Amino acid sequence: MADTREYRMEELARAAGITVRTVRFYRERGLIPPPRREGRIAWYDDHHLARLRTIAALLDRGHTLSGIAELAEAFENGRDVGELLGIGEPSEETPVRLTPEELADRFAGEVTPENFAAALDLGYLGTDGEEIVHVSRRLLDVSSALVREGIPLAAVLEAGQRVREHADGLAELFITMIRAHTAADADDVNIARLRPLAKSVVEAELSMALDRRLASEKPEET
Repeated sequence: MADTREYRMEELARAAGITVRTVRFYRERGLIPPPRREGRIAWYDDHHLARLRTIAALLDRGHTLSGIAELAEAFENGRDVGELLGIGEPSEETPVRLTPEELADRFAGEVTPENFAAALDLGYLGTDGEEIVHVSRRLLDVSSALVREGIPLAAVLEAGQRVREHADGLAELFITMIRAHTAADADDVNIARLRPLAKSVVEAELSMALDRRLASEKPEET
């Protein structure tokens, strides 16, 4: 906190480019957290300023104040980054840090409170102060690409939940097989060494499954 600047309400409003009345309105609506009080003086800090700038950015992107308030509530109640990543970061995935407005830009018009909460529940997102952390750059890039193609984010998240269920089953299958047929005293080493093979099998089978599915839809030649 030593490096965090503090502001009186008038100073905060000036730094954010809004009026004192607007700051007070946002505080009453729960869009920004309560200030630190020292006697009769209310002190705001850089986190409040960042939140006000985020609100302004989201408003510019077409979000309503009601929607922003619901997003703020979901943000405050979401799992933090420590809970998201557990005891360590994913071994092959790169987490991505985003501001709320950067997330809104990735999924223009689709970052609703419902979708945000679903992504939190799925374990895609966590929070760290004023930042959002996505657990996987690859999943972030793919999901935003699908949304750009016109697929609703809600449908992408629902598909992600179903894929997660199948992926958990595949992981259990491969780990059980590897442990059953390799030396127990090198368990972690064996799993790490054979992990690329398991991924290759899944990728090849999915590719062939897509081929079979598409072929089954073709009309029979007469």
